[in-house]
Amino acid sequence: MPLFALSCIDKPNSLEVRMGARQDHLAWVGGTGMLKLGGPYLDEKGDMAGSLMIIEAEDLAAAKAFNANDPYTKAGLWQSVDIRPFRTTFGQI
Repeated sequence: MPLFALSCIDKPNSLEVRMGARQDHLAWVGGTGMLKLGGPYLDEKGDMAGSLMIIEAEDLAAAKAFNANDPYTKAGLWQSVDIRPFRTTFGQI
């Protein structure tokens, strides 16, 4: 199945929004069975400021639907989301 990279940048000063939706986000993405690798981007202070997720999805439409249903998206956390097809060259997913 194809892989997609989701590069998501938080809105400025939104750490409180992120923390409020974090448990729902973690439970949801883990429960989809689509997430292969993921974690937060960090700012210069070490605070979470975005997310990188590598997911397995049928196609780009399914990857966009994954993002649309993410509790972080529903909470209005993201300033921007870039979704692109991804292929592993080094390492294993």
